[in-house]
Amino acid sequence: MLVVIENSSETRTTTGPAWMVLTLVCACQFMVILDASIVNVALPSLDRELGYTDTGLAWVVNGYLLTFAGFMLLGGRAADLFGHRRLLVAGLLVFSAASLVAGLATGPGTLVAARVAQGVGAAMLAPATLVVINTCFTEPRARVRAFGAWSAAGGVGGMAGAVAGGALTTGLSWRWVFLINVPIGALLIVMAVMSLAATRARRREPLDIAGALTGTAGLGALIYGIMRSAEHAWTSAQVVWPVTAGLLLLGAFVAVEARFAARPMLPPRLFRLRGVAVGGGMLLLFGGIAIAMWYFTALFLQNVLGYSALQAGLGQAPAAVAFLLVARWSATLLPRTGGRPPVLAGGAFFLAGFGWLAQAQAGSGYVTGLLGPTLLIAVGIGLTFPTLMAAATEGVPEGDEGIVGGVANTANQLGGSLGLAVLATVAGARTGGNSSAEAIASGYSLVFLVAAGLGVAVGAAGLLLPRPGR
Repeated sequence: MLVVIENSSETRTTTGPAWMVLTLVCACQFMVILDASIVNVALPSLDRELGYTDTGLAWVVNGYLLTFAGFMLLGGRAADLFGHRRLLVAGLLVFSAASLVAGLATGPGTLVAARVAQGVGAAMLAPATLVVINTCFTEPRARVRAFGAWSAAGGVGGMAGAVAGGALTTGLSWRWVFLINVPIGALLIVMAVMSLAATRARRREPLDIAGALTGTAGLGALIYGIMRSAEHAWTSAQVVWPVTAGLLLLGAFVAVEARFAARPMLPPRLFRLRGVAVGGGMLLLFGGIAIAMWYFTALFLQNVLGYSALQAGLGQAPAAVAFLLVARWSATLLPRTGGRPPVLAGGAFFLAGFGWLAQAQAGSGYVTGLLGPTLLIAVGIGLTFPTLMAAATEGVPEGDEGIVGGVANTANQLGGSLGLAVLATVAGARTGGNSSAEAIASGYSLVFLVAAGLGVAVGAAGLLLPRPGR
């Protein structure tokens, strides 16, 4: 069945200055990535007040991540059909309202439901910000600089979670981890209305309901199964059934898009663009690298060196600053160098950084054991991530920017979920249930060696990216 809605295309994309548009998209990206991690430090406090089971508490985090990744493709196509300003404002409204409900929640079920709704709002926002960049920053240098700033904002958002969550929970209450989004969301809505032009309907476009249902359900089931691997063996029914269902649904999605949909949600022709195909595949690999860096180094600081969550966040702050600076700088090089040199250099930094990090042991000091290698890895991420996002969304036909942005974001999120599950399994297999600091450090060392291999793979795949000007 097809539902016909108005497709939008604007001749004038902005009504405000460029700095306001860039601030808007960076703030949106920072907020949606921040909310994936800011709640972690607050979990013990909200557990004491609301009373969760062990598995129920995990869904305060997983509910957000699941819908964020699962609805991204649909959010991307909605940005193409409804217009980026409409979807951005709608996403901010959903995200802010869900944050208000979460902050005022009096029961565990209400909070989890609000987190699920937050994830839907985030899935509307993330691809819409990419559409804004692609349509409002058309000059090559301005575009890549915007991508650099957007990438840096997301990276810092992921890093700032522990620090911001700890400060809000300690200084005020766990509820402010969510309530802080309400005034920020309201301000961003005002900025969106002031800085982005309203869309004007030009032609009618059908919404591919069959593709939307199979694609969204398939991604959701696949990611749900991967998440379950944290509690159950990969061969258990709790993992096998949802993963199998997800793969079957995604197979149906591919068939619908290729053979049956009159107006596919994700047109197969887009994968004939080398940047979309290669960039999306590399972002899938990159998700595992990012998880190994930010998630497992935080665990090393806490579980091996004995840092608190807040101290671990502060311990990663120098790497976050390095990433921010390099991402902004590397983006300015892209118009001249193309994507290959930054990605190749990033692969070299990954190999050096993760190889060094794999040598860290329980008795290692912070400066030589963690700080040095994480700075190298952060430089690699700063060179690689904005390059891959720019490559994966470059040269896309008008009207398909949103769905391609959804593909890029989905690949990155899916790679992170799969990377977390696989790397956690690798670490657990190495430790064999031994909870000593030495055994845990050994497990993390193997994780970092695997991440070094992923970094080499990403660097080598950079040779497949288009040359400058093609």
